[in-house]
Amino acid sequence: MKLFALITVIITGALLLYASKDFPAWGDPLSPANNSELSRHYITETRVETEVPNIVTAVLADYRGYDTMFETVVIFVAGLGILAVLRQSPSAGEPLPVPRDRFQERDMITIMTCRLTVPLIQLFALYVLAHGHYSPGGGFQGGVMFGASFILIALTGGLSEALKRLSEQRAIFLAALGVLIYAGTGLLCMFLGKNFLDYHILSQWLPDTTAVKARYHAMLIVEIGVAFTVTAIMFTIYATLSSKGRMRGGL
Repeated sequence: MKLFALITVIITGALLLYASKDFPAWGDPLSPANNSELSRHYITETRVETEVPNIVTAVLADYRGYDTMFETVVIFVAGLGILAVLRQSPSAGEPLPVPRDRFQERDMITIMTCRLTVPLIQLFALYVLAHGHYSPGGGFQGGVMFGASFILIALTGGLSEALKRLSEQRAIFLAALGVLIYAGTGLLCMFLGKNFLDYHILSQWLPDTTAVKARYHAMLIVEIGVAFTVTAIMFTIYATLSSKGRMRGGL
């Protein structure tokens, strides 16, 4: 089996190296990526069409929103796959761990520092999520920060403390809700008579909003959905792996 895997890696690597000969030179201004109508359109028209100064956010959440939605679905499915493979109930005869005072076992300075730091991390995560239109950030980055804050709680106070704040059931619900928010936004566009994720039609639904401004607001809506899914799945993956699928104990 190891030999088969090694052969597969070698063949795949050789094909990739062979294909790299057809790549344009690094930084070539005449390469298709730099000399296409699509790239010029993004650079010159994004601010006019969406009012979003961050071109990356506009491309990911609007122009290429369909692809980004399925990236979110992939994250959701990955989390469910890990749960399906690793999640297990405690054995009937397995003794429950004896409750112990975590303040006697863990460093008090670490615990108190975590309590002070987690709200700041989550507040900054909200900032990154909300300001993804103007600066590097958005749903993926904000979601990772939120997920990391729950992981920090688990590392310092124990997995049970983190699960009190975001239980397994809540995490799965939150992850599914994020996908539904994204897909539901697209379906609403279709319900109003336009294409899937054609945000400008939402001006009929959002009060005091122009067609251009509707695209701006819709991007924030779908980014919130992405943040929900990324937060929940990131913490769920950690909780499952660290507890060997039992969702208790942890590292």
